[in-house]
Amino acid sequence: LYHAVADGKNGYSQTQGIAPLREKLQAWVDQRYGHDDRELFISSGTSGGLLLALSTLVNPGDEVLIFDPYFVMYKHLTALAGGRSVLVDTYPDFRMDLDRVRAAITDRTKVILHNSPCNPTGRVADESEVRGLAELAAERDIALVSDEIYRVYCYDRPFVSPAQFNPETIVIDGFSKSHSMTGWRLGFVHGPSAVIQQMIKLQQFSFVCAPHPVQWAGLVAWDWDVSDRVAEYRRKRDLMVAELSSHFEIAGAEGAFYLFVRAPWGTGSEFVAEAIRQNVLIIPGNVFSERDTHVRISYAAPDDTLRRGAEVLRRLADRGRNG
Repeated sequence: LYHAVADGKNGYSQTQGIAPLREKLQAWVDQRYGHDDRELFISSGTSGGLLLALSTLVNPGDEVLIFDPYFVMYKHLTALAGGRSVLVDTYPDFRMDLDRVRAAITDRTKVILHNSPCNPTGRVADESEVRGLAELAAERDIALVSDEIYRVYCYDRPFVSPAQFNPETIVIDGFSKSHSMTGWRLGFVHGPSAVIQQMIKLQQFSFVCAPHPVQWAGLVAWDWDVSDRVAEYRRKRDLMVAELSSHFEIAGAEGAFYLFVRAPWGTGSEFVAEAIRQNVLIIPGNVFSERDTHVRISYAAPDDTLRRGAEVLRRLADRGRNG
């Protein structure tokens, strides 16, 4: 980044991103999927990519299927695009139930939003789930948008993209989680050229481009081996599951860096309020869900902090057990 700034790469880039980065990522996508019609551009973060995708695909009154629990931004971006969120419940194990998906589809369904590994649950969808969803979307001619920002953080099973089974899938990806570039606004999107070209037009008249010097930083970052970081977060996941499983019901937790656990007493909001009074910052589940039964815990923190926080949470859980 420093060298890009020092070299004067501080103005706007092409809307679709600098050619060296696009070409490197396009080669990776082509090798991975081998689709005849899969085009890529650089977006201003994954959130920017999601906004462009929904603005391109959704007309007023169209419905977007969203799995509950969901990333907090999905419902609001859908509303911004003029659409209506239709939630598909995944409790208690956070697996996708295709029967529930089929039941939620109407003649107004335009998009299905898929996120694996999932924020907030840490759930990693297995191949049978992903294949079934991809094939169902293709069968019903519904656009499938796959948010893959946590793609590298899979601990118990390999990552599977619906683009492997449905070439019309629009994939949203980026550097913020895999390369610790949060806030740098560097994402990328790939999918059918007809959709991608419309998204690029919208980016031209909204974000203009991803930050130019950050794109050059991404060009270098892409070649960096992040497997040691993945191993470190797997170890942190194991640590937190060991610390909390005796007191909390934990499902998912196979990827990303979150646990989405059932509150041991009261509502999720009530439990979080008490945790915050004890100087432990966790997030109530109703931020990510229509239910207020769970809390989200991030383990992207030093081990000593995680152990101290886990001790407080166990103590709070015992307080509820003991009345």
